[in-house]
Amino acid sequence: MTSINVLAAQRRRARHFCIQALYQWSMTGATPASIEAEFRTDNDFTNVDVEYFNELLVGIAERSLDLDALYVPFLDREIEALDCIERNLLRLGTFELMERIDVPAKVTLNETVALAKKFGATDSYRYINGVLDQVGLKLRPNELVEG
Repeated sequence: MTSINVLAAQRRRARHFCIQALYQWSMTGATPASIEAEFRTDNDFTNVDVEYFNELLVGIAERSLDLDALYVPFLDREIEALDCIERNLLRLGTFELMERIDVPAKVTLNETVALAKKFGATDSYRYINGVLDQVGLKLRPNELVEG
């Protein structure tokens, strides 16, 4: 049986690779399957929740427009003004909030903000956090309370 801490670390690495894979998907238009195959060849996936990586990559790519529609109402700018990393971080966080109710909303917010600090522009993590907090309040009002 996998401990909760090991699973959390494996999912953290899955999200890390996923945001990179989504960037590649956005830039190249390659299929998620081909990107996943390339990532699994080029990276050490020993300590990665591979099923989670696959679910995120495929799910976000297939439903990107639906995900965009969920967070767009909380933007203070046009979606086109978001850079590729910000857009995909918002998709990742929104996807988890919507589809993975087994992952606590606060974990999704914290993990996405950590990725924004790593891959996003300076201070973009604040923007990502603010938007996803609003998405979380809409999708999981019982977990997140304003104030």
